Amino acid sequence: MLLTPFDPFAEFHRVLRTADGGHAAMRMDAVRRDGEVELRFDLPGIDTDSIDVTVDHGWLTVGAKRSEEYTDGERPFVRERVMGAFTRRVRLSDAVDAEKISAAYEAGVLRVTVPLQERALPRKIEVSTTAAAAVEA
Repeated sequence: MLLTPFDPFAEFHRVLRTADGGHAAMRMDAVRRDGEVELRFDLPGIDTDSIDVTVDHGWLTVGAKRSEEYTDGERPFVRERVMGAFTRRVRLSDAVDAEKISAAYEAGVLRVTVPLQERALPRKIEVSTTAAAAVEA
């Protein structure tokens, strides 16, 4: 018995992957914590040497590459994993401290920590009144 896959939506999915800028290949979550934002990119099966994280003019760019894994004599007949190079760009706020951005890769997840500048942190503003000012004088 020979397996012959048939996916009537294969071309649709291929076009969708390229139409959304490759986002299908690099899903992302963003989590806000006190003083920072953490971006989590799913990059399973990626060679860490191919991961490139850069910051330039307010844009964080994450690039990665998944190489073909087939040897001579192997012919894939079902291909659902995205191969090749893909990139994801994220616009950063002016409140970000770009000099302190860091990245770590573990268990197929790239975590990019984006610290916020001190001035961007929430703070309580004391409200003064004329009555309080008169008492102090």
